[in-house]
Amino acid sequence: MTHILLTNDDGYQAAGLLALAEALGEIATISIVAPLLEQSGAAQSLTLRRPIVCHAVGERQWAIDGTPADCVIVALHKLLPEKPDMVIAGINHGANLGENIYYSGTVGAAREAALHHIPAVAISLCSKNPKIKFEDSAGIARATAEMILRHGLPDQVLLSINVPEKWDGAVRLTRQSKKITRTQFVEGKDPRGRDYFWLSEQRIDKDVAPDSDYSAIFSGAVSVTPLHLDPTHTESLEQLAHWAEPLSEVFSR
Repeated sequence: MTHILLTNDDGYQAAGLLALAEALGEIATISIVAPLLEQSGAAQSLTLRRPIVCHAVGERQWAIDGTPADCVIVALHKLLPEKPDMVIAGINHGANLGENIYYSGTVGAAREAALHHIPAVAISLCSKNPKIKFEDSAGIARATAEMILRHGLPDQVLLSINVPEKWDGAVRLTRQSKKITRTQFVEGKDPRGRDYFWLSEQRIDKDVAPDSDYSAIFSGAVSVTPLHLDPTHTESLEQLAHWAEPLSEVFSR
């Protein structure tokens, strides 16, 4: 039977992960290896300066005291008897659009799976509502998983899926958006007089590219963005080729 590994960055007890497991459990054997605690913003970081502690919390379920990428690595190298057919990370509680894919632990986990040549999906629900329901997002994840099992994905390509809070039923294949937000710092002092900074985002651009992930979400459609692990800019390789010889001369002095 098909075997799907689930993980996230919201923690092993997160409602989005549990909804995902319920929806996919009808079509596959499910293993869950997820962080013990929330790891939002962890990207594809690894735990290198302390042990990674693993807790068995149920049948084929483990909580890892580490990052989402740690979870995928521990699952593949130790916990699972064989490589899964797919890895799905989510359902993240909040959007992963535009530049946020570089920071997202959800996307980082899927990227780690793609690095191991496993079809991977990161799915996020674009809502901050603590009472939001994940059924629609879980259904989209299941439909996507069935499509991947039927048709496959290109090697080392992962899908970043974002679901709007109010979905109109449409699905669009999109590009990653350019940055349309500004990072904000809220400054303060704690009770001991130490300075602190609280990070947040503010939208700064009114217009977004019509083929982008933000555009799809703003219109009420699901955004599906294929991401490749190779970020090399081929055009720049050609344009900067003449740099090699003078740089070599400088370094050989």
